[in-house]
Amino acid sequence: MGVGSWGSFPTPFAKVYTSKMPITACDLLYDRMLPFYEALSVEVGAVSTDNGREYCGRPDNHPYELLLAMDGIEHRTTRIRSPRTNGFVERMNRTLLDECFRVAGRATWYLEPDEIQRDLDRFLAYYNLERSHQGYRLKGRTPAQALREALGITELPPLVATEEEATTPAA
Repeated sequence: MGVGSWGSFPTPFAKVYTSKMPITACDLLYDRMLPFYEALSVEVGAVSTDNGREYCGRPDNHPYELLLAMDGIEHRTTRIRSPRTNGFVERMNRTLLDECFRVAGRATWYLEPDEIQRDLDRFLAYYNLERSHQGYRLKGRTPAQALREALGITELPPLVATEEEATTPAA
């Protein structure tokens, strides 16, 4: 899974994959994150990731590094063993475990990754649109509220694909 964020307001994007490869990192970026910000006419100037092999490699031949370079997006990595720079991602991973996977996993026996993705998308919609956050940056707002206020807009494009879009093959 991957999580992306914009500015000071975390707006997670996540997908379920069966492997941790550079191509899956590229897929999350180009399937979820970049189209969302493009629909808002917000230029993504930098992406911050951990130092995993799915994100980092030789800039001249690593798929993720190459795609970022092609779009002129700076790649920032967190400092190793530094909770200060990686704290948001670690907290999001814990929230996903505590509030999504441990809850839904008790009620559902998953057979396919698509089933996990369905529950993950439902949780992300709740997390971004309905769940208030008490952190010092969001101060009781939802990530969607904070993003709308920061951009001075009233509507956001969909954060996750609807179930119809997810099950409809591309033309």
